[in-house]
Amino acid sequence: MKKLIFVTPKSYEIKRVDIVDISNYIYRKISEIAPRVLKTEIFGSSPPEVFIGRIGYPRVYIGPLVPPEVGSTESLGLTELWFGKPLEEIISMRLSMVRGKSLTDVKNLENKIILELHDMLLSRRAVDTEIKFSKAPRGVLFSFDSQPFGPSAPIEKFKIYPSSSDHLLEKAYYDTDLKAGSAVLQLYFSGEPVSRIQQALSAGMLGTSRYRRLVPTRWSITAVDDIISKHLLNHVRQFPVISEYEAYYLEYLDNKWIVVLMPRPWEYESIEAFLPGTLDDRYLAIGGDYESYLGRSEYASIGGCYYAARLAIAERLYARKRQAAALVLREAHPGYKVPVGVWNVRESVRNALKQRPIRLNSVSEILKFISSKMTVPINIWVKQSVLLKKVLSQRTLFDFLK
Repeated sequence: MKKLIFVTPKSYEIKRVDIVDISNYIYRKISEIAPRVLKTEIFGSSPPEVFIGRIGYPRVYIGPLVPPEVGSTESLGLTELWFGKPLEEIISMRLSMVRGKSLTDVKNLENKIILELHDMLLSRRAVDTEIKFSKAPRGVLFSFDSQPFGPSAPIEKFKIYPSSSDHLLEKAYYDTDLKAGSAVLQLYFSGEPVSRIQQALSAGMLGTSRYRRLVPTRWSITAVDDIISKHLLNHVRQFPVISEYEAYYLEYLDNKWIVVLMPRPWEYESIEAFLPGTLDDRYLAIGGDYESYLGRSEYASIGGCYYAARLAIAERLYARKRQAAALVLREAHPGYKVPVGVWNVRESVRNALKQRPIRLNSVSEILKFISSKMTVPINIWVKQSVLLKKVLSQRTLFDFLK
């Protein structure tokens, strides 16, 4: 669970709105797809995608995700392609994929099912898959860190028909002398989608032979975001500082996003506010994490969202060859009834930063901009923020040169 502070309604003014309860949509959608997915045998094209659980670690459930349809299903697993889709469509896509389960030790990479999963992930396109379950699939899984997952059941038989290989991933897979971090970066700079790299790391396909093991999907997502962003930031810290304040604003999935880049050496903070009707019916929940120029060593209390947003910002600054202090503010409104994973954070911040920036001249203008866009009052954002307090109380060389 995210580490968030619940704020009583007396400390802010937020109007409640009537919305359609998305849980009703989930139940209706499950009823619609049940005849196709709640079967003991399924033949379909996996994106390809696998799931590695974390409960019971180091003995965890593993298995493929397979929709009851054949063809080009790659988009069902590539989170980079989901931005702009409505919440209902994302939920529908994910609930249509059945998750096979087999219990294994994370170090047992010679397991027959794991080897099949490796062949599946090495495929460049969707992989035709036959799967037989010991009982009918059931249940769904929603998480702040990973994308939604549909019904699951224990695997009895499993067979795949691989397509042409992804040569970039294949090269990293067979290089058992290449460390996992180096493999992640090699794949990233070769153009491999982040979501594909996360899958490969999760399935134990990267790293030196001695240290390869399965990594729970939830952990691998954050690990890849962290590895890439740290590498990019090592370069960003050497670039010139931007010359003025820049603000970016975006709305998606009933979330409001503000990204502020400031003419200061690298610092970073991400704050999330969940309005009444999201995590709690009565209270605002707010929390965040901060890192200085030197970074941070402790895991962020708000989880994978922190690292996903940091990757998006690091990518943009690296591409511009500029350095800045960065603040990300997220406001989740009642229409965001179901978490869809940190990909939403990564892709929302990426897309916000693609827009033309609103250029501002001072911290006071930043505060006015935040107040004009966000529902949560500015005094709560400032109270929660380390970075805003610093820029309000400290002057930099840039301030004297203006």
